[in-house]
Amino acid sequence: MLNVVLIGPPGVGKGTQAVMLAEKLEMLHISTGDMLRAAIRSGSELGKKVEAVLAAGELVSDDLMVNLIRERLESEEARAGWLLDGFPRTVAQAEALQELLDEIDQTIHAVVEMTIPDEVILERLTGRLTCRSCGATTHVSRVPDGLESACPVCREKTLFIRDDDREETIRTRLEVYRHSTDPVVQVLGRHYPLRKVSGHGTPEEVGTRLRDVLG
Repeated sequence: MLNVVLIGPPGVGKGTQAVMLAEKLEMLHISTGDMLRAAIRSGSELGKKVEAVLAAGELVSDDLMVNLIRERLESEEARAGWLLDGFPRTVAQAEALQELLDEIDQTIHAVVEMTIPDEVILERLTGRLTCRSCGATTHVSRVPDGLESACPVCREKTLFIRDDDREETIRTRLEVYRHSTDPVVQVLGRHYPLRKVSGHGTPEEVGTRLRDVLG
């Protein structure tokens, strides 16, 4: 069993790597981003609040996130190991996670921080296109007609730029990350093994580096 926390700024590729790594190592992928997007799709009052927070590049409340995480860590699927993607993002969340793990008698075997320059992140995210129909993402450099192109997955012409992928919002998200999440690495690193991995290169190259640091 292997329990991993994957940390990195928006656009570093941790979502893609988390899916690949969890599948390769047969771990439960716990994505807080997926949880929050499900809340938004529900159309509930909570979902509307989450949507407004994310669109502004801000963070969702700690209480909500900790409750979501607890539910997943205590699930049957988590017994074989888990990979936490997108949490914790603040020192308070890191401390809450540590308390939660102590309470449910679990631990983190590796904290992996993915790194990449901000300029690369801006290039990646400002060109990211999302499909309204199926939720898949692509990049403007990979489709011939930009927003007028068909989704490469479902072939519907419903590509759009998410509010949180616009440059002003991305810069806000990066600023929030530097001030709130960077200290998380230090907090977790005092209690659990810490590894750093470059997010440069193809998904396959980055995936190989991740598997190497995890042994």
